[in-house]
Amino acid sequence: MNNTRSISETRFDKSVSLLCWAYNEEDSIWEYLDRAASLLDACVEDYEIVLIDDGSTDKTYEIAKRFQEEKNPRLKIYQNECNLNVGISSRRAIQRATKEYLFWQTIDWCYDISRLREYLEYLKHYDIVQGVRTEPVDVKIGFLKPVARLLKLFGIKHLIRRSDNLQKAFVSVVNYLVVRFFFRVPLSDFQNVTFYPTKWVQSIRYEAVSSFANPEGLIKSYWSGMSIKEVPISFIPRKEGVAKGTKIKSILNSIKDILRLWFKWVVLGKRGKIKKGKVYKFI
Repeated sequence: MNNTRSISETRFDKSVSLLCWAYNEEDSIWEYLDRAASLLDACVEDYEIVLIDDGSTDKTYEIAKRFQEEKNPRLKIYQNECNLNVGISSRRAIQRATKEYLFWQTIDWCYDISRLREYLEYLKHYDIVQGVRTEPVDVKIGFLKPVARLLKLFGIKHLIRRSDNLQKAFVSVVNYLVVRFFFRVPLSDFQNVTFYPTKWVQSIRYEAVSSFANPEGLIKSYWSGMSIKEVPISFIPRKEGVAKGTKIKSILNSIKDILRLWFKWVVLGKRGKIKKGKVYKFI
């Protein structure tokens, strides 16, 4: 965008829901909500923050409730009856959003959305905006492009920038490659911040119960002919609390969802009529 400076000086004139889900995040939740509210106040005229407390056993809910009462009534808090994990929590947050557009950010604030105002403006020109942790790989020879991308993905510098540690980064890259291989959707990232029109994403019939829910929404959007604009959103290492996404149980649940839905959608052909969308890479 050529008028980025003028855009950043004005607030987005469409309403926005910020979604988040938390499990035992008493050390992080206040700082997260304070940071989220400050950013939204600066960027958006009309917003809400939708928080799903995923069955926390610590003081996450109490701290969030105090924030709502003392600092920002735009926060809406919902509690799961028990710990249901990210797939179900994200789906419940989506269904409770009431604004025109929605996006999410992790409680550990692991994605750099300091350019939020700019990303929101893209929603006036594209159906969906998707964050990407990697830069495009510039390889001129066509048949070498997949090899070059693979080497870049597993490069030490890239892995370090992708997650908190090499183990988590390796899991993240393998997950990305598996999703790309099985579903052939040409996105550069599936696990990042995603901006959707609320009515559209609420119309998606989600089938995943794991962290594959995020890729599922993007896959079904692409298969429905949606335009997707990629934007650079870098990873920020976690400072407080413990990440749950790379625990063995979470990984196995995600793999189970990927294989189950790939067999249903691709092998059995139960994905309806396909109208491929368009992915616009960032420069």
